[in-house]
Amino acid sequence: MALVVSDTSIKHDIATLVSHIHMRDKPLIKIVHYAVFVTSTEVELFAIRCGLNQACNEEEISKIIVVTDFIHIAKKTFDMKLYPYQIHTTAILKELRQFFSKCQENHIEFWECPSHLKWNLHHSADKDSKAFKPVPVLPSKISWNFCKKINSDNYINL
Repeated sequence: MALVVSDTSIKHDIATLVSHIHMRDKPLIKIVHYAVFVTSTEVELFAIRCGLNQACNEEEISKIIVVTDFIHIAKKTFDMKLYPYQIHTTAILKELRQFFSKCQENHIEFWECPSHLKWNLHHSADKDSKAFKPVPVLPSKISWNFCKKINSDNYINL
């Protein structure tokens, strides 16, 4: 069995996502990613995607349990309607198809664990996601104002 515990945090438009993967009652790997200017839905789906990617690639795993505090976002994985974050759900479903094709008896469960419950394993992922102290860099190099400033500077320097 593999246990994928994911949590995210967004501060100053910088998202931190953490997935802890446990196998055989031992921590296997901790995945940490940062992203800029993303929504909480996209970050949660990506956290689940990263955790499932690691768990599905481990041998001798027949059961995966995904623990998240946003179960409604995990349910989007199996939503066949068109929506903006479908690239993540497509990648998740591809991993799951390979996982299920290994053995008919493989299965997956999604558990909801709200952060306020402070369950030990989820609380650890929650602390890791909130430990990052982002420092906003202004002006952002991808912002409209920064591009205008660069153009103005180029004209002045001619």
